[in-house]
Amino acid sequence: MTPIRQNPALAALLILAASALLAATTLLAKALGTEVLGPALHPMQISHGRFLFAFLVLVSAVGVLRPQLRRPHWGLHIGRTSFGWLGITLMFASVAYIPIADATAISFLNPVFAMVLAIPLLKEGVGPWRWLAAAVALLGALVLLRPTPASFQPAALLALTAAMVIGMELIFIKKLSGREIPIQILLINNAMGLTIASVAVSFVFQWPTPQQWVALAGIGGLMACAQACFVNGMARADASFVAPISYATLIFAAFYDFAVFKVIPDGISLIGSAIILTGGLILVWREARQRQALSR
Repeated sequence: MTPIRQNPALAALLILAASALLAATTLLAKALGTEVLGPALHPMQISHGRFLFAFLVLVSAVGVLRPQLRRPHWGLHIGRTSFGWLGITLMFASVAYIPIADATAISFLNPVFAMVLAIPLLKEGVGPWRWLAAAVALLGALVLLRPTPASFQPAALLALTAAMVIGMELIFIKKLSGREIPIQILLINNAMGLTIASVAVSFVFQWPTPQQWVALAGIGGLMACAQACFVNGMARADASFVAPISYATLIFAAFYDFAVFKVIPDGISLIGSAIILTGGLILVWREARQRQALSR
């Protein structure tokens, strides 16, 4: 495989595009999970649309690009897709009840959960700086949960569980990385996800309105484009440079929520999100320092 030329400026643009597209999928999921476009759809039907239309986009891309596919590691793909389907379904369920920005901020905990899970599953060592980052990020999540009888948001637990589940998905992605080319990983992931989602949606399916069909197609297409932008952005710059830019997803989510649903983040949302981002940035900074030390 020919190495991709490093281009930090292009990488930054690609990651910003991925962030904007990813936040847009949660906006559409909120519209579908409420009654904005017709009778509210079940989260499992929304995730089915996400996998269906993303798969169609990826099949088209494979037909045009004709990449050289390798023999896949089916066990890793099954694990990655199962956790990925469950995580995105829980995420879509949460945004129907809480602000998109809150759900997005909580979703940024998934690298922290992946770090903790990597200890027993990947036998990775975790130093004090990583534990500090995890503690800070979890404190931010606790703030967003608003743990008082008057303000507690049960739906926020859906987003928190989604972050935990996606953290497990990241373990499988890490095991897959380097084994197969990105487009093959995405194609198999979406094919398997579509299979799981098709079985699940059979229990809750209702015929969408024309507007809902467009939104479901939009979620799938935007998700496929977001994944492509993110993978290509990661390939063109160091992870320590790219990762902080992906936090722009939170800004886009807050903007979309305000523009469409007139939701203005309150003080607790801003404080909790800022604390989670601080924990994430500590983790990114530590990873960058370790890479520099190993390269010397």
